[in-house]
Amino acid sequence: MIHIITGSTLGSAEYVGDHLSDLLQEQGVDTTIHNQPDPDDIPAEGTWLIITSTHGAGEYPDNIQPFINFLQNTPPNTQNLKFAVVAIGDSSYDTFCAAGKHAYDLLEDIGATPLTELFTIDIQEHPVPEDAAEEWFNTINSQF
Repeated sequence: MIHIITGSTLGSAEYVGDHLSDLLQEQGVDTTIHNQPDPDDIPAEGTWLIITSTHGAGEYPDNIQPFINFLQNTPPNTQNLKFAVVAIGDSSYDTFCAAGKHAYDLLEDIGATPLTELFTIDIQEHPVPEDAAEEWFNTINSQF
């Protein structure tokens, strides 16, 4: 089971999450999408795929902020948790993909194991972020 956790303000991260879920399911992998992530619904084991945009001055979107606060303030036991992070941002901002970078570092800090390096999508280069996510997925899908 892969838990796809999205942080989205305008919908891009949700679209990417839906697309990656479809690709995983085509390979026979079960997925659950969490567009309003609640720590009570997401076990701290197995695999998490976090997809988040960056909002404002480098902040998380409102829908994922409480989940991130939970991880920071009451980190669960993550010794059996693997993760990947897809960060969506705009390179014209100096806070490019700051939320995704923070999520990656946070998960590493609380003991989860990364499946791959942080993947960033620059909407300046990829106006349809699902396309960039699919290219990335096709290069690392054996990790899932």
